[in-house]
Amino acid sequence: MTMMMEMQYNNNNNGYGVEEYMIQEDEWDRDLLLDPAWEKQQRKTFTAWCNSHLRKAGTQIENIEEDFRNGLKLMLLLELISGERLAKPDRGKMRFHKIANVNKALDYITSKGVKLVSIGAEEIVDGNVKMTLGMIWTIILRFAIQDISVEETSAKEGLLLWCQRKTAPYRNVNVQNFHCSWKDGLAFCALIHRHRPDLIDFSKLNKEDPLGNLNLALEIAEKHLDIPKMLDPEDIINTPKPDERAIMTYVSCFYHAFAGAEQAETAANRICKVLGVNQENEKLMEEYERLASELLEWIRRTTPWLEKRAAENTMASTRRKLEDFRDYRRVHKPPKVQEKCQLEISFNTLQTKLRISNRPAFMPSEGKMVSDITAAWQGLEQAEKGYEEWLLSEIRRLERVEHLAEKFQQKVSTHESWAQGKDQLLTLKDYESGSLTDVRALLRKHEAFESDLAAHQDRVEQIAAIAQELNELDYHAAAVINERCQSICDQWDQLGTLTQKRREALERTEKLLETIDQLFLEFAKRSAPFNNWMDGAMEDLQDMFMVHSIDEVQNLLSAHDQFKVTLPEADSERQAIMSIYNEVQKICQSYGISSKLSNIYCSITSADLNQKWEKVKRLVPQRDSALHEEFSRQNMNERLRRQFAGQANAIGPWIQTRMEEIAHSSVDLGGALEDQMNTLKQYEHDIISYKPNIDKLEGDHQLIQESLIFDNKHTNYTMEHIRVGWESLLTTVARTINEIETQIMMRDAKGISQKQLNDFRSSFTHFDRKKKGGMETDDFRACLISMGYDLGEAEFARIMALVDPNGSGVVTFQAFVDFMTRETGESDTSEQVVASFRILAADKPYILLDELRRELPPEQAEYCISRMPPYKGPDAVPGALDYAAFSTALYGESDL
Repeated sequence: MTMMMEMQYNNNNNGYGVEEYMIQEDEWDRDLLLDPAWEKQQRKTFTAWCNSHLRKAGTQIENIEEDFRNGLKLMLLLELISGERLAKPDRGKMRFHKIANVNKALDYITSKGVKLVSIGAEEIVDGNVKMTLGMIWTIILRFAIQDISVEETSAKEGLLLWCQRKTAPYRNVNVQNFHCSWKDGLAFCALIHRHRPDLIDFSKLNKEDPLGNLNLALEIAEKHLDIPKMLDPEDIINTPKPDERAIMTYVSCFYHAFAGAEQAETAANRICKVLGVNQENEKLMEEYERLASELLEWIRRTTPWLEKRAAENTMASTRRKLEDFRDYRRVHKPPKVQEKCQLEISFNTLQTKLRISNRPAFMPSEGKMVSDITAAWQGLEQAEKGYEEWLLSEIRRLERVEHLAEKFQQKVSTHESWAQGKDQLLTLKDYESGSLTDVRALLRKHEAFESDLAAHQDRVEQIAAIAQELNELDYHAAAVINERCQSICDQWDQLGTLTQKRREALERTEKLLETIDQLFLEFAKRSAPFNNWMDGAMEDLQDMFMVHSIDEVQNLLSAHDQFKVTLPEADSERQAIMSIYNEVQKICQSYGISSKLSNIYCSITSADLNQKWEKVKRLVPQRDSALHEEFSRQNMNERLRRQFAGQANAIGPWIQTRMEEIAHSSVDLGGALEDQMNTLKQYEHDIISYKPNIDKLEGDHQLIQESLIFDNKHTNYTMEHIRVGWESLLTTVARTINEIETQIMMRDAKGISQKQLNDFRSSFTHFDRKKKGGMETDDFRACLISMGYDLGEAEFARIMALVDPNGSGVVTFQAFVDFMTRETGESDTSEQVVASFRILAADKPYILLDELRRELPPEQAEYCISRMPPYKGPDAVPGALDYAAFSTALYGESDL
């Protein structure tokens, strides 16, 4: 791997500046620099080294001093080995164009902190071999050898030390320099065998066959390691002292081929491990966010529906609302209860995994914390509870309203029928032209009317009372009711006034008129109350009744029986009244009076009385039948009450017993966690198997509601009690199982034995004085002191920051166990990940896209690229990414 690191040469950590290094190089056998053998070796090696980079751009050089004269390939070479763009070259073929291009290349080399000694553009353009080779050697030093450092040595010493360490175990290999130590070829073969033993059988090599050794090493390096042949084996063997620069150049290729691969593999494995854990956690976080959003959205849509208290005008629409609510409780809500429970379990599991992998705790988006979901759920259940109570009260109200509205219509119809034309009769002036008998008859008739008016006073008061109650019950047609009631009251007041005026007029006239038909008067006086009694009886017999118990029906039956007892007496009164009418007819027949005379005192006829009496007799058995049917219905309701009570009284204690058993198993320290888990799983299976009993009770409850049964004296359990207990039982067993699973996961991840975990639980339970599942600050301090901790205020504050980072004042059992095992756990740190990325980036403070895709698997590489921020340092290049910021963000130490 070609090292492409930009750094200030005069500030490198080896303590060697460019000038010092170049001075040392100038002192190395300066007199032999132009030795023909060395020049030949440098030509071949430097040419091969340049072509190993130029071939990436699809080109090469043949003659090193000729092909760099125009500066174009020289600039291209620098761009390839540095990864940076140089200034745009001049494309002309004139000498000054070539000098300009070479100067651009030399300026770039100088910009990297390299001081070029006696190397000018004119010498390169003129094809000066010495200057050209010196320039190439400077480039090799800067971009291939300078960055090699082993134990803070210089580049040359570091490369030599690396070679010595790698070849130390091999016989007949003793690397002391970069010339004679390599002549027999064994050192090259040892380097290859050390890193790729599959390519060379070192045991078969012969020190006395240097040519064979060198040819073997160069051919294998070229074929399998992609290192071109830069040396001529014959030249190495035949030269007393091979060219040191050529050997160093070729050996540096081995260093980059082997050293980088080892580091990259280690770094890639570490990064893959860290990224794999992080990807899994992010998937869990995204799943939590999705489920939380969906559940909160469902709660947001459902709560307003439950909070809406818009009253309906009919029983049918209210019953539809009740049916919708029943579907919500039995169909829509139970899956959401499971989703809420699963969401809490997923959140706890994710937090445990994050603690185990030394990641920061997961903080959901704003408004999506478990506490936010719990608060929203509590609001939903509060609205739900009030909604069902409101629906039942609305059904009662509408039932009463419909009953009163029908009763109002009956009484108003009866009153309006009675009052029709009364005001006209009271305003007649018939007494002005009548005889004394007529006037007396009119007066008696008026007295009978007043009696009838008084009898109707009770009905008018009843109409007003019904109208007032309908207003209090918020009847939807209250305006129409009020209008009709006001009309009747106004008419009633007018009738009272007119009645009083007519009496005064008749009494003034009475002194002049004396003849009165006593029989008609007696008929009118007795028939009017009897007629009114029959009207009242018919109203009562046709009156709607609403009862909710057998006692109420029996009271109605008793009242009806009492009414039937009065019928003989009423019949006697009817016969007495009819006898008066018969007497009138007898007198008329006896004295030749027209039998078609009308009773001037009242409008009631014997036919009216007989017709109403017959109607009363028909209504009595109808009333009997209706009351007995209601009695049968109430008996059926009583059976439903007893059936529901029998089941509820069995299910309620069963749920309470299971809750106590689960609570006892969660604090039992006697057995292993797996045994506790098996016990809880059995409880969970028993609970699920018990679900048909709940469903049957729901069916009985539905029958009770459909029968409009609102109370049950046979049990203290309501369906809501059973539902809440059942949902609490399901949630409790699921949470307890999750707690045991979390303890098992923590035990396995931290390497805790069962006895240690039981000891931790025993200590935690002892100091959890309020038994709320968490130790308060003072209790936690006492626990630590009892375990031998010598606590100062600063040390205790540090420990509290670890176990209670949110400052809630409560230490959970998981936080307690995590603290007790923290010192023995092993986990990756952000510094280790940064160091790994630095290896992949060849010690640059940034990393490129191609490097990530080359060193990491495709999935991990794309994951890094999508999340790693751009590098913004002063030495940034296009496409540079900041791996340091990315690594620290993985551990929550800074934000990307």
